[in-house]
Amino acid sequence: MANILIIDDEQPIRASLREILEYEGHVVSESDDGMAGVIEATKSNFDAIYCDIKMPKMDGLDVLDMLESKGVSSPVIMISGHGTVETAVQALKKGAFDFIQKPLDLNRILVTLKHATETEELKAETTRLRKKVHKSKSHPIVGESKAITNILDMVDTVASTDARVLITGGNGAGKELVARKLHNGSPREGAAFIEVNCAAIPKELIESELFGHEKGAFTSAVKQRKGKFELASGGTLFLDEVGDMGLDAQAKVLRALQENKITRVGGDKDIKVDVRIVSATNKDLKKEITEGNFREDLYHRLAVIPLHVPSLNDRREDIPLLVDHFLKLLGDDHGILVPKVESAAMKLIQQADWTGNVRELRNVVERLLILTPKGSNITAAIVKHYAHLN
Repeated sequence: MANILIIDDEQPIRASLREILEYEGHVVSESDDGMAGVIEATKSNFDAIYCDIKMPKMDGLDVLDMLESKGVSSPVIMISGHGTVETAVQALKKGAFDFIQKPLDLNRILVTLKHATETEELKAETTRLRKKVHKSKSHPIVGESKAITNILDMVDTVASTDARVLITGGNGAGKELVARKLHNGSPREGAAFIEVNCAAIPKELIESELFGHEKGAFTSAVKQRKGKFELASGGTLFLDEVGDMGLDAQAKVLRALQENKITRVGGDKDIKVDVRIVSATNKDLKKEITEGNFREDLYHRLAVIPLHVPSLNDRREDIPLLVDHFLKLLGDDHGILVPKVESAAMKLIQQADWTGNVRELRNVVERLLILTPKGSNITAAIVKHYAHLN
């Protein structure tokens, strides 16, 4: 069911449209001139507006201009018995969703309305998802412990340079957040932040992923493809889990860092790139070097500035702040009123062994938020029953 406004000075046209639309279950409002229609459109959020072009006082093209100036985003379907191609083009250029000629055709009216409302729903969903993705990728680094303030101070010092940074720490400790903060605090902030999870890409595909490939380079290479180095040029390339990269790919990454150029798989042309490299790993790379799994020369290229993200167990004083942060964040996502955490419950959470670090804490907080009865506090009993803490 859609909420629809009809703007037309001809009462028979308004009556016909109303009859058609109400028969389909839609709610219909009417205005008999352009100015009245603009005023009505600013009062309510209409899913679609049908607007005549030829009207006294204010014609439909002027209505389009007024609606835009007042921030009305409802799709406008123009209708006219005196339409020409030039008029239709002019209306569409001014932002009309579609143009229908009189006499009105039942199927055209309903099909156009369906397309208009579906388009608006897609726009709204896209906006919602973009906000959600942006929010999920722009979480602040929460904490006031000495370990975290030291990290933040170092990030503030290093971010404005192009120095390569190697971030170490356990799974779920927040290495990607540190990488993003480095990028967002740098002169490259307006350019791309490209992430590559080296552990998630098969060794035989990592070179193509990083450097791209030419058409025909291998069986499935049906067209040319740019790699992450090219896509990140001008911005930041984040090599996550870099310790899982194979030795062949390591050699090519080392060349790219030394010469600031790459060659696509199957190609012979050097391509200049300008990227800042931030890498991360949960492995002890010095041990990997000793065991022959990681190149020492690449390590020294990557670890110009080493940063270690502490485990959650090493900064337990930050847990209440993190719990409060995640409750507010997840409460908004789920549309749930944020419950109070009782002191005994918070004590249990602080004392737990957080082997999965901040990521594990977030999951537990989400579980408690959803499973705590509406209107109740998060109690020690609820934590013991649902949190499954170590």
